[in-house]
Amino acid sequence: MLFHDLVAEGQVPGMAITALKNGQTLLQKGYGYADLERKIQVDAKKTVFRIASISKCITGLALGKMVEEGIVDLEASFYAYVPYYPKKTYDFILRQLAGHTAGIRGYRGKEYALNKDFSIKDSIAIFKNDPLLFEPGQGYLYNSFDFVLLSLAMQEASGVPFQDYVRENILMPLGLKNTFSPMDFNVSSSARLPIGQAVENKAEFYTKRALSFKKAAEVNNSYKLAGGGFLSTSEDVARLGQAILEQKLLKKETYDQLLTSQEVNGKPTFYGLGFQVSQDVQGRPFVGHVGSSVGAYTNFFVYPEEELVVSVLINCTAPKVQEKLDGAIAAIFENIA
Repeated sequence: MLFHDLVAEGQVPGMAITALKNGQTLLQKGYGYADLERKIQVDAKKTVFRIASISKCITGLALGKMVEEGIVDLEASFYAYVPYYPKKTYDFILRQLAGHTAGIRGYRGKEYALNKDFSIKDSIAIFKNDPLLFEPGQGYLYNSFDFVLLSLAMQEASGVPFQDYVRENILMPLGLKNTFSPMDFNVSSSARLPIGQAVENKAEFYTKRALSFKKAAEVNNSYKLAGGGFLSTSEDVARLGQAILEQKLLKKETYDQLLTSQEVNGKPTFYGLGFQVSQDVQGRPFVGHVGSSVGAYTNFFVYPEEELVVSVLINCTAPKVQEKLDGAIAAIFENIA
């Protein structure tokens, strides 16, 4: 009922939830509308949402795969892969980019809502000439430009477009057939049937007004795919969580690297490599990510101790509902106690 109330009270246009316990579906349901104008209801299995920073978890897995394959080294300088990036006062390494300790700046103004057809390589012009904010390894600043640079290094090292590497090495092996990059939606639906289905099932994205919702501003998240550009279904995101619980695709020692909080001056940042490594409001340890972007708000919690995965996707910019989502997730725990 708590999830339903968010729609009934007009706090979100639509949302999808999937919860898995020991790999079995505990709850899977869509609430409200994927498209308010056409009255298309959310389907937790089919409706495709922007997943915002949950994208970083997908990138983390791809990074781990590249490390295992010897394509990249976490301790290597970023410049070893991208020598044309302007030199800074300090060197920085891939691990620092993946853990937000490299000193790269965050968004300024409306940079989070760019609607330009940048490639990953072209997009670094936005921030490449700015100085580092701190000596790498001596501070923590969560931002998505870290992941733009990380994906550029991965792309240069592998010689494969970032989105193609992720699709072939992470999404397809894990059976995440409804997880896409924005570039996929530019492909003719006749060219690839799954993409055609994705276009058909993609939610509309909204921003909240005082008493209603309006369509969110048009954005192009292709260049920041690694940090916040993927689109997916609640079911696929939950499946991703289950794969992490079962430590599929990667070795245990690789998962240990990804899912261990980085430290700055001996103190944890509560962030691993592409993953938040923290506790929820009830103090339960989780790995995963909360995400927020234009037309999207998302929760992805993987609770290793309880073998529980919770995936919540909402098609609205900054709906300010985290407290109520926390309450709904607490109710899930009460039901499995």
